[in-house]
Amino acid sequence: MPERELYIDRLRVVMTALVILHHTALTYGAIGGWFWRELPPSATPASRLLILFCTTNQAYFMGFFFLLAGYFTPLSLERKGYARFLWDRFLRLGIPLLAFGLFLGPLTAAIVEAFAGHSFWATFVWLWNHKQFINGPLWFAQALLIFSLAYCLWRKLAGAPLTQSERTPKPVPSNIWWFLSAVAVGAGALLIRQFVPVGVNVWGLQLAYFSSYIFLFAIAIAAWRFDWLSQLTWKNARLSILRATLFWIGMPVATYFATTHSDSGKSNFSGGLSWSAIFYAFWEPFVAWGLIAAWLLAFRKWQNQPSNLWPWLSRRAYAVYIIHPPVLVLISLLLHGWSAPALIKFAVTGSLTIVACWLLSDPLVRLPALRRIV
Repeated sequence: MPERELYIDRLRVVMTALVILHHTALTYGAIGGWFWRELPPSATPASRLLILFCTTNQAYFMGFFFLLAGYFTPLSLERKGYARFLWDRFLRLGIPLLAFGLFLGPLTAAIVEAFAGHSFWATFVWLWNHKQFINGPLWFAQALLIFSLAYCLWRKLAGAPLTQSERTPKPVPSNIWWFLSAVAVGAGALLIRQFVPVGVNVWGLQLAYFSSYIFLFAIAIAAWRFDWLSQLTWKNARLSILRATLFWIGMPVATYFATTHSDSGKSNFSGGLSWSAIFYAFWEPFVAWGLIAAWLLAFRKWQNQPSNLWPWLSRRAYAVYIIHPPVLVLISLLLHGWSAPALIKFAVTGSLTIVACWLLSDPLVRLPALRRIV
């Protein structure tokens, strides 16, 4: 499948850059948890734009990562067998997770504390002594490791032999299936958020978003088996893209209404059964299905040709994902004294971080000890 890998690998690159920009937006006024923020969320136009940017990203981009990862999971398992597949998952996911939780996460936190006038090393020691494991964005590796283990268990219990690795093409599901799956995922998210609201971590994972993550990982496995990605057309996706557009437009309207015409108890997007919580839970999958389909179709059409630059970027994308928090925090702190509008600082800091991370990742992927991991 060389053709498919071209555009799928390039999508990973773009989504990785988007993760960096997402965290940069949190630094300059968006809502969400991050190591350091220069500007708090506010009612300013810049902050509102960055909040909408992050809200849109949150709806689909991490789910997209799970879809891209899940797509090649059946083939990988069937080629390697259970033992080798799980060992490979531990190397590629478990070791980076441990490295970030024990070193890069505390390092990033210590950089922030040093900027605030506290001791860099004392922060490091305190975090270690208090057994603070900071998974940061490597929660994705943690979740994907769990999903991979669950898939292996499911295959084992189902008794599906690993020797049957052939694909059996079937038609892409119809529009009504896309619609009903979005409704089901939204209902699942709403149910989870009655117990674990948005923003609450359980073992370092925001379970409030896992309804779509689980679904997209699972549907990617089916997409590989039935060869749906190569068969996907604009005709299949156009109604989902239209719904995504309409729902996306609805978010600024809902936010405006929630902040101007509702009291705080009736405009909680994070959980419960307020109108805003219900809207947000269903808004996410309807936006996600359309955006993911649009990205897949656009990149398959226009970014599926040989290139000298894209393979270099793709080979370093995972390392970039792992190392970007301390790099972003350090660059944003170095630019802290620069007086400029929030959106300008967002653009400059994000761009510098993207370039710096790819350059710093280049020697990492060349090291023999790290080559198999990153």
